[in-house]
Amino acid sequence: MFENLSAKLDKAFKTLKGQGRISDLNIAETVKEIRKALIDADVNYKIAKQFTDTVKEKAIGQNVLKSVSPGQLMIKIVNDELVTLFGGKTEGLSNSGNPTVILMVGLQGSGKTTHTAKLANFLKKQGKTVMMAAADVYRPAAIEQLKVLGEQIDVPVYFEAENKNPVQIAINALKAAKNKDIRVLLIDTAGRLSIDEEMMQEIGNIKSAVNPHEILFVVDSMTGQDAVNTAKAFNDILDFTGVILTKLDGDTRGGAALSIKTVVNKPIKFVGTGEKVDALDVFHPDRMAQRILGMGDIVSLVEKAQQVFDEDEAALIQKKLLKDQFTFQDFYNQIQQIKKMGNIKDLVGMIPGVGKAIKDIDISDDSFKGIEAIINSMTEKERQTPDIINGSRRKRLASGSGTDIQQVNQLLKQFEEMRKMMKNMSKMQGAGRSLKGLPFMK
Repeated sequence: MFENLSAKLDKAFKTLKGQGRISDLNIAETVKEIRKALIDADVNYKIAKQFTDTVKEKAIGQNVLKSVSPGQLMIKIVNDELVTLFGGKTEGLSNSGNPTVILMVGLQGSGKTTHTAKLANFLKKQGKTVMMAAADVYRPAAIEQLKVLGEQIDVPVYFEAENKNPVQIAINALKAAKNKDIRVLLIDTAGRLSIDEEMMQEIGNIKSAVNPHEILFVVDSMTGQDAVNTAKAFNDILDFTGVILTKLDGDTRGGAALSIKTVVNKPIKFVGTGEKVDALDVFHPDRMAQRILGMGDIVSLVEKAQQVFDEDEAALIQKKLLKDQFTFQDFYNQIQQIKKMGNIKDLVGMIPGVGKAIKDIDISDDSFKGIEAIINSMTEKERQTPDIINGSRRKRLASGSGTDIQQVNQLLKQFEEMRKMMKNMSKMQGAGRSLKGLPFMK
């Protein structure tokens, strides 16, 4: 996410290295590099120019403290302006209405149906009762797709197989949600082109009929400036309340995210970060700015951990560590929890200072496969008491897991070192708090 932009901004800041003061002369080159980095990231030229003009105005003539280098000061100024560009503050969803009606709109192929389910799953985890309504009567299998997604997340789906009137379906879905005392109704609409006047009129009619509390525009971030132009066209007709930016985990230059708030003056509320149904994150302008500038995002990392790690289980693991009873089964269970948190490289990149170090390193989500295969090849007794794994057992594990004896030996050695390290950590003052929600991995 934003890897190219991060690298180019880092290069721009290096032009100030060794300088004692930010001056007209040395700021000019830095600002030029920043503007170039933004344009290369597909940021609108006018927005990039306005951004760098503001940065230049704030930077020129500022004295640099002995403990702060010009480069660090420039990073602080750019960070503040990025936060402003992204919208300044985190924008939540409306809680009004009974139910709260959320209309999902966007172009064909933007991932609207998938993100309807992702948002439903997100809201369900917050303890809200949710219903999804299938109002896309044009795309083949659209209703079936939403039904399948609904089953995956255990959220009911309202649909009318024979009804081809999306406005009436939306009205009927709202009635059904009220009768069932549903807290949030998500209405999935057909994808449409901004130049299709008839279809745009139809979505306007749905808006008038159900009077939604939120209209979320779902847009593919990989479409670059086209995404911004489309957002403007939709906003002119619907006056939507927020944006869901999809595919931020892909090979995107990120310009849409940097431009869209300025162009339509509507906040990015969520970002899609993967294909899984739980790969949806609240958009935090300050955290995103920090990640772009290589500062990491430890708050989001902790929040992701808290979502998947059970506190009671963490307490039990701590007790096992203290008694030297942490087993391969416990380790395997922790790996499964880590995998639920999302893309491994993105997670590691959230650690401050690590993002730049791993930008050229390929960290696959399949990194755990070899470890899992070896553990799955163990007997129940071997998982519970690793000390019994002798030479002949190691050969069997290598054969059964499709690995070699060196990999098995390495895993056993790393497991033992990790177990000792975590045991020592758990004895330290305050370890009970620090261990809660932490993944146990080498």
